[in-house]
Amino acid sequence: MKKLVILISFIFFSQSNFAQQNLNDLLAAGVNDAKRFSEGYLLPATNGLAYGISSGWFNNAKTPKKYGFELSIIGNTSFIKDENKSFNLNVSDYENIRFPDNSPSKNVATALGHNDPEVTVLVTYQDPIFGNQEVELTLPTGIGSSNVNLIPTAFLQGSFTLFEGTQIKGRFFPKVETEDVKIGLYGIGVQQEFTTWLPEDSNFPLAISGLVSYTHLDANYDFTNTEVVDGENQQVQTNVNSLLFQLIAGTNFKVLNFYGAVGYLSATSETDLLGTYRVSDGILFSEEIVDPFSVDSKANGVTATLGANVKAGFFGINASYTLADFDTASLGINFMF
Repeated sequence: MKKLVILISFIFFSQSNFAQQNLNDLLAAGVNDAKRFSEGYLLPATNGLAYGISSGWFNNAKTPKKYGFELSIIGNTSFIKDENKSFNLNVSDYENIRFPDNSPSKNVATALGHNDPEVTVLVTYQDPIFGNQEVELTLPTGIGSSNVNLIPTAFLQGSFTLFEGTQIKGRFFPKVETEDVKIGLYGIGVQQEFTTWLPEDSNFPLAISGLVSYTHLDANYDFTNTEVVDGENQQVQTNVNSLLFQLIAGTNFKVLNFYGAVGYLSATSETDLLGTYRVSDGILFSEEIVDPFSVDSKANGVTATLGANVKAGFFGINASYTLADFDTASLGINFMF
């Protein structure tokens, strides 16, 4: 279970790494500069996570028989594109950060990328005795430093056909705590097969369905005891919420079926740096900051999915690929009762 939690929380760990790496210096530059940097650094990761947790909701356009139950184990893998691995840090957007060589801007790593070689900046802070002082800071890198180019997610999903053609779905990953990390996921969806409304003798060759689904992920990393910065109750908290609308069409055979869908994803995420932080330079500079900042993100886009499903009795397996801002491959193992 611990390995699975670590796998699912790759991106969240990247966000917590940002909180740990040189947090003292970033906050010394001022809350505004720390927040501005974190927006460019974190947003591609939280947007990618939103696409990952929202995929794999269906394995067929045909709904099971009335009162039918289906249990699935689903794994998704979202692929990281090059444009999501870096962002442009323009020093004119910052109050107290500049590059040592006085470059006006540079591309630096997001939580999905990697700085190779390392990128340093000079952070200016106000000392109460000596006035403006500078400290050199190595910018944080991301999961690209471990040659990771994908965002994995996994969960259990169940569905129940409450009415003819109407399938109620739920997905769940239990709130699990390992070391200082807590992460959990849940979601609910409704799939309605429109072709069940046709006369029985219509002989329509395809099954057509609509799906609406909501998914929520929350994660928390407590780094109070890491001694990065003096203070209390220091933690990174992330919440991701997504709403997905899809129109699905598929074949209607007994064993092998193919399906496709077009959809629209609307997702929001919020990452909060919480707790009390005392930023200091020895005994000369000390400032207490409480709940420094929050970073909000929105992800919206069209999705297109192609997949196939094989059934043998009560057992089935499906695979699909979704084209979107973050392309996602899904694999599901399904048990029908």
